[in-house]
Amino acid sequence: MKPSHRAGMTLFIVAMAAGTARAADPSFIGPFNTVTTIGTTVPANGDVNPYGIARVPRSTGSLVEGRYLVSNFNNGGNLQGTGTTIVQIAPNGAFSLFATINASKVSCPGGIGLTTALVALKSGLVIVGSLPTTDGTSATAEAGCLIVLDSKGKVIQTFSGHHINGPWDMTAVDGGNLVVLFVTNVLNGTVAANGKVVNKGTVVRLLISDCDGQTPQLLDSTVVGSGFPERTDPSALVIGPTGLAFDSASGILYVADSLGNRIAAIPAALYLSYPVNLGITVSKGGKLNDPLGLALAPNRDLLVANGDDGYIVEVNPFTYKQVAAKLADNTGGPPPGAGALFGLIAAEDGVYFVDDASNTLDLLH
Repeated sequence: MKPSHRAGMTLFIVAMAAGTARAADPSFIGPFNTVTTIGTTVPANGDVNPYGIARVPRSTGSLVEGRYLVSNFNNGGNLQGTGTTIVQIAPNGAFSLFATINASKVSCPGGIGLTTALVALKSGLVIVGSLPTTDGTSATAEAGCLIVLDSKGKVIQTFSGHHINGPWDMTAVDGGNLVVLFVTNVLNGTVAANGKVVNKGTVVRLLISDCDGQTPQLLDSTVVGSGFPERTDPSALVIGPTGLAFDSASGILYVADSLGNRIAAIPAALYLSYPVNLGITVSKGGKLNDPLGLALAPNRDLLVANGDDGYIVEVNPFTYKQVAAKLADNTGGPPPGAGALFGLIAAEDGVYFVDDASNTLDLLH
């Protein structure tokens, strides 16, 4: 990293990482018992399997503040790792297509298959991960990339290499001209292992420039988490470290360790110059059942989307206690609810989540 970039990052992380732990607060999802379908996530080209979700922070270009972006992992033929679309959905159900990414016009190793790695920045940039396949199977999965789009849905930059290998989920610490991305990666030796578990899943911290009128640049790449179990799977394509949530008040990065069936913490994630192996276990077992999506609630609890039973679980990361669990979808499977949930985000009116079983954006409230 150049000295000027290092100095900028130092100022940025000092400002963002201040804070202390909190006392236990009432459960965020405890009062919620209703699930309402907001609308379909399927665009005109038929893409299905919604994975990522991000809330638009402000209106610019085609983006409308308070609406939700959703990325689709499968194409209209339901082949995994081939979805190319991002849709925009309002809380009242208003639907629009934000972007269709043409694989032939984007430099991304392996092509396009949009994952849960999706963020919307204050500048109007949208960044999405791609873990592509050619035939919907893990045997053809390739490293992929991160794709940067402007506020009108046009691809303006891609990032590949630099420890990016199967970007599966992502969260952003948005500092304006400097943005930190944390990305989970699930293809480090996974395909070659042919279904066997390998402990090579990583979390990568990327420092991105985000200056108005200039093409974003990747300034630094550091592995801050390592050793997470991962493997290929015939129904899920790949299973490994997934959801990420960053608590700016404490500087802690939380990771959903799917195969470990636990939530891990990586303290001082903005500062680390080396990887922390597996992180610190915050919660394991109990109501957790293949944790995938991860979000920070307004009370700083963690909201976890279970991949194997359709429950959303709330974890207090400071007491290490699971404080609530709500059934969001018991269809699909077997077992009931399996394969339904992935990305989720907490809002003032409840928890918005994508539902793979119905290809919808839903609200738990």
